[in-house]
Amino acid sequence: MSTHNAEIVAKLNDILEHELAGVVRYTHYSFMVFGYSRIPIVGWFRSAAQETLVHAHEAGELITHFGQHPSISIGELLETSRHDIYDILTESLQFEKEGVAHYYELLALAEKEKSVMIEEYARRLITEEETHIGDIDKMLRKPGEIASVI
Repeated sequence: MSTHNAEIVAKLNDILEHELAGVVRYTHYSFMVFGYSRIPIVGWFRSAAQETLVHAHEAGELITHFGQHPSISIGELLETSRHDIYDILTESLQFEKEGVAHYYELLALAEKEKSVMIEEYARRLITEEETHIGDIDKMLRKPGEIASVI
């Protein structure tokens, strides 16, 4: 395995661990939502948990594509014990920003290695993660406010 492929696999393992932590995080958040808007918010968090699991599967499959072993570790789990919707969404925003940074790092490695497959994967995931950031930004805005909060 080339040095560059080793760097790509290492970054894919970082992504795998981060996404697996997201599954746990978003599932936990879904349990901690209370109030009038509980049902749609719980649905959003559970959908986010499913999507992060798909992202983890994709990263793992790419790691084995390169003939390497996917990590069994999980990324950092955060428990602030603050379960107000605003706090949960703020934590989610930070998590998504960390995730998109991983994908930008992977894109840079893929461009250096000239791996179109990894470039396309990274670009697709950057688009998805930036869409999530935009959705969370909109949820953090007060009704009637249009300006971004980030």
